[in-house]
Amino acid sequence: MRTLQWVMTVTAVTGIVIAAYGVAHAQEKFPTKPIRLVVPNAAGGWPDAPARKIGQKMSESWKQAVVVENRVGGSGTLAALQVLKAAPDGYTILWSGATFVISAALQDNLPYEPFKDFIGITRTGFGAFVLVAAPALGIKTVSELIALARAQPGKVVYSSNPVGTGTHLTGARFNQLAGIKVVAVAFKGAQEAMIQLLGGRAHYAVVTLPTGLPLIKDGRLLALAVNTPQRSPVLPDVPALAETLPEFKRPEASGGLLVPAATPRTILNQISKEYARIVDLPDIREWLNNNGYVPAPTTPEEFGRILREQVDTLSKLAKDTGLKSK
Repeated sequence: MRTLQWVMTVTAVTGIVIAAYGVAHAQEKFPTKPIRLVVPNAAGGWPDAPARKIGQKMSESWKQAVVVENRVGGSGTLAALQVLKAAPDGYTILWSGATFVISAALQDNLPYEPFKDFIGITRTGFGAFVLVAAPALGIKTVSELIALARAQPGKVVYSSNPVGTGTHLTGARFNQLAGIKVVAVAFKGAQEAMIQLLGGRAHYAVVTLPTGLPLIKDGRLLALAVNTPQRSPVLPDVPALAETLPEFKRPEASGGLLVPAATPRTILNQISKEYARIVDLPDIREWLNNNGYVPAPTTPEEFGRILREQVDTLSKLAKDTGLKSK
């Protein structure tokens, strides 16, 4: 009888060990089927372009197809809902630009709870923006722009993209931290905002690096600073805003990879490590830098903390600047 009990005990323990090994082995094999990267922006723009570039590298490494799906609308909420409805297994990932943070900060009635329904995998990075001025304004530095605006309150005109976009919020934060009162005019699109600046009807703006770079190189715009924590390798002689305003060491909103909150931690870690490996490849890093994107991978834990900090910062900025009621 005791022998039988001993055999049964050993068999049970062996079964548990085998099952545990099976689970661990299955986790090591991730992924075993195609992965969907759901992007809340149209094809060809950002973050669609880096999603496709890096997705291709993921596909080569994992030997599984990585498919980018564009789900545009609702300021990123339609893409987020599509991911939220998927199984929490790491095979459907939200590749969000700044929209996840901006929506969480500015919208009170989202159809999901950002920090309850989702969990972050890694920060992907952030777009490089440039503070530019019309050469006719007669200033050469950020400090000179601030001094001019303070000396002539309400007379200097700031041209921006639509309210709530990344460049608009960066400009609003600059004006706030600089302590200047200007005429802020938000236009329907980047092209219209640029036309006003080039036509002399506006004095300065914040633009994406790819948009501003050709105009800076041909002398039609003057680059005063970049919003990245360090200088951009594409514009090495242009200072970072943090050199004048230290608060700009922290970007307003970062892009990232997010999945439903119940996704296993082991899968989060695997995807996070793979993303960090890929963006450290020389050809990928060079491509991202040349296209105005700064890779900044993190662990899932770090990204979760960053998301909360950025939402808090933008919420306060929105209330202080009247973008959102207090």
